[in-house]
Amino acid sequence: MNWLRLLAAICLLALAGCASVPGDTETDTPSNAVERTPLYPSAPLQSITSAQAAYLGVARVDAPADLWERIRRGFSMPDLMGELVLEREQWYATRPDYIQRMAERSSKYLFHIVEELERRSMPAELALLPYIESAFNPQAVSSAKAAGMWQFMPATGSYFDLKQNAFRDDRRDVLASTRAALDYLQKLHGMFGDWHLALAAYNWGEGNVARAIARNEKAGLGTSYGELSLPAETRLYVPKLQAVKNIVAQPQHYGIELPAIGNHPYFDVVEITRDIDVALVARLAGINEADFRALNPSLHRPVILAAGVPQVLLPWDSARTFRRNFQEFNEGQLASWTVWTAPATMSVASAARRTGMSEADLRTINAIPPRMMIKAGSTLMVPRSAEMLADVSGSIADNGQIALAPEATIRRSTVRAGKKDTVASIARRYRVNAGDVANWNDLKTTSHFKPGETIVLYLPVRAAAPHARPGKRAATRAAPAARRQASPAHKGAVRPARAGAPKRKAR
Repeated sequence: MNWLRLLAAICLLALAGCASVPGDTETDTPSNAVERTPLYPSAPLQSITSAQAAYLGVARVDAPADLWERIRRGFSMPDLMGELVLEREQWYATRPDYIQRMAERSSKYLFHIVEELERRSMPAELALLPYIESAFNPQAVSSAKAAGMWQFMPATGSYFDLKQNAFRDDRRDVLASTRAALDYLQKLHGMFGDWHLALAAYNWGEGNVARAIARNEKAGLGTSYGELSLPAETRLYVPKLQAVKNIVAQPQHYGIELPAIGNHPYFDVVEITRDIDVALVARLAGINEADFRALNPSLHRPVILAAGVPQVLLPWDSARTFRRNFQEFNEGQLASWTVWTAPATMSVASAARRTGMSEADLRTINAIPPRMMIKAGSTLMVPRSAEMLADVSGSIADNGQIALAPEATIRRSTVRAGKKDTVASIARRYRVNAGDVANWNDLKTTSHFKPGETIVLYLPVRAAAPHARPGKRAATRAAPAARRQASPAHKGAVRPARAGAPKRKAR
């Protein structure tokens, strides 16, 4: 029986060979064939669009293991020659330790930048731009207040939707700032049609470069990067990038050894769905806080507000550790911090008493400098309490700000209300905030005063009327003095002082 089955199998194999190969062909039958069980999908298959396929960025079969080699293969900008390039090459070549530190710092971010450049079909040279801008330090701040590894000014950052509020500064965010920088560079290249001019505009401003081009055109001169009249910093900007490009292209030629950077992601994106302490995220991921902040430099408070920051970056393996530990976490609340909104302008000491903190801790957590007062509406980071257990809203997480004003020497003063006086009318007369007047007198902002009623005010010393006589006349006489003492920087607002301010809460 068995030999008949074997004979039938041999015949079938022979027929299969005849059906597929013309002529006489020998067919080897594998002796170690393994039976395969077909796998069927458990759900309907979903197609992807060509755009989605392009975004996934399937790696080439010959993709190098070394990220530096991948960058070299992507160089496509025309080379810039000249003495300025040679000078910059020599400057970098004589500082190998500096190059080493920059390169090691960049190893966390470089793969992501290269991926984004390739996805947009942009030159790989642009991945080296943060070396020039910030030495790849996402915490870098220039004297002109540009911040992050791509060095965005506050206004430019806002234009490219980089949030800057009391809890985060997206100009320092690895993903957001890279997206904004490449958006801006693409826009500039579209304007000028030349990468060197686009880089000059990134450094000097698009309007300045456009005017420099217009001046040369009017004078019948060339309009290339080397022919424009540029400030010294911009004149050196592209030569610096060219020098770094040359060193990356041939490090051995300059006696420099670049640190190995693998051609694979350094970090992974982890979703955040609840407010959670930075310290807890680091603990669940098995990393220290310094490593966490190196990948999430935009966060400058001890808690992550999920409504504003729905994702964080973690080292690739640590992300898997975090997800596993987070699912098993049952040790209590995730966040020990929340946000409190100041109901009125007040001193730091007063705000600390209201929130159960020491003045020193409140200043440190919220980065409040000495001799400053907290303006009404400011959003401060404070410890969670039984009355404040809910996660912070999206509106506050995205728009919260801390507004400060210099402390002023003020004195408690009382005046008498005239006919038809209201909280709002007194606030206008003395150029103070209606909410403050209401708070000082334990009233609502819509309240009316009775004629002759005593009104408590806190005004600058010389603006106060400590010996004011009862009645509307005294109140009127004090008003011009208050206006004279109002600081232009505060747009006329006179704020309450730290010492002697009432402890009432606004109703």
